[in-house]
Amino acid sequence: MNDMRYLTFALGKGRLADKTLELFEQIGITCEEMKDKKTRKLIFVNEALRFRFFLAKGPDVPTYVEYGAADIGIVGKDTILEEGRNIYEVLDLGFGKCRMCICGPTDAKELLQHHELIRVATKYPHIAKDYFYNKKHQTVEIIKLNGSIELAPIVGLSEVICDIVETGSTLKENGLKVLEEVCPLSARMVVNQVSMKMENERITKLISDLKKVI
Repeated sequence: MNDMRYLTFALGKGRLADKTLELFEQIGITCEEMKDKKTRKLIFVNEALRFRFFLAKGPDVPTYVEYGAADIGIVGKDTILEEGRNIYEVLDLGFGKCRMCICGPTDAKELLQHHELIRVATKYPHIAKDYFYNKKHQTVEIIKLNGSIELAPIVGLSEVICDIVETGSTLKENGLKVLEEVCPLSARMVVNQVSMKMENERITKLISDLKKVI
């Protein structure tokens, strides 16, 4: 049994990793040492199943998977779209549900309908560009920000924002609303293209086991 190679998982840090481990436990995949919040370890192993796990920042997960440092990654759909890596998206895990939306003050709706040249502030320039250029055929100026995106239209940096909306309460508090929906988002499982061929049996079994509990 133990001449099997390890299957390596890259999990997006935080809530995503916690939810993933809960889901994995339902199909008998456990990793006790990951539950120790004080640990300084970077790699966690389940020897019996020959699985290895490590935590990574969300945007790095598709990179680890594309280059084969991880066979499998768990990451948000927003990150998959933004990073645009050569990986297989194999499963919607059904948690972490939210939407990518174009938001702004009510009067900005006019500008979206009339295809005016506007500025769009976002943490997701690739998603915003794809939406405006390829789907709406509207020329916009995209401004990349890292902090609170909601601030941009309030201080006049942009007319609208392209951002993730969960409940919409932050928007409401700041006098903004959802003007258009770009796409629905949730946590997804992605697989390295070579691993999918080499480890097809193990990965296919994992996917079908997960499908039963999702």
